[in-house]
Amino acid sequence: MMVYVFLAIAIIAEVVATSALKASQEFTRLWPSVTVVVGYALAFYMLTLALRDLPVGIAYAFWAGLGIVLVTLIGVVVYGEKPDLPAILGLGMIIAGVAIIQVFSRMSSH
Repeated sequence: MMVYVFLAIAIIAEVVATSALKASQEFTRLWPSVTVVVGYALAFYMLTLALRDLPVGIAYAFWAGLGIVLVTLIGVVVYGEKPDLPAILGLGMIIAGVAIIQVFSRMSSH
């Protein structure tokens, strides 16, 4: 069960870091820039812990898929970005793909 805690922390840290990347304004603002570096360092460390027990393909599918969806939601809420219909449909497919892996793949419970 801890493997999923590690993966969740990795995803959250990556989402925070990616969101701060925009706020850093090309690394010209100190605290958002520090958040980017610390967030990515924590994300990659937690991902390495998750990879002890998860296959790399499954871990990366969750990391990338959920990260994309969460960063998009932060873009909507924090930065006022508005995804169009194709973007929303694509995000729905990403969510469906992650759900299919979790529910149906024996590889995810490796």
